Amino acid sequence: MKHCAGLDVSVKETAICIVDETGKIAREAKVTTEPEAIVALLKAAGFEHTRVGLEAGPMSQWVVPGLLEAGCQRCVCVETRHMKAVLNAQQVKQSDRNDARGLGNLCKSQPQ
Repeated sequence: MKHCAGLDVSVKETAICIVDETGKIAREAKVTTEPEAIVALLKAAGFEHTRVGLEAGPMSQWVVPGLLEAGCQRCVCVETRHMKAVLNAQQVKQSDRNDARGLGNLCKSQPQ
C-alpha cells in the first residue's frame, strides 16, 4: 500500500502525519525541524511514499531542498492560502498535528 506524508513545519519542530491510500493514519510523530530528522523518520516508517507535502513558508525554502537531496522526489509545497482553505474545512480544531494530517490527506487525494 502506498502512503503520503504531511509535514507541518515550524521553527523548532515538524509534525508528521503519514496516511495510507484510504486516509487512515499510519503514523504520527514530531521531529526537530532538520531535513535529516524528517527523512530519517520517513525512512524508518518503512512505507512507500508517493508524495510528501508541506505548506509554503520561510522554513520550506530550507526543508524542501533537503528532502529532495535525500531522495524524496515527490515533494509538494502547497501555497499558504490554498492550504488554509483546505484546513479550515476540517471539522477539528487546528493544531500542528491536525495540519499535518490535512496535508497528508491533501497529498493523497491528488492524482499521481
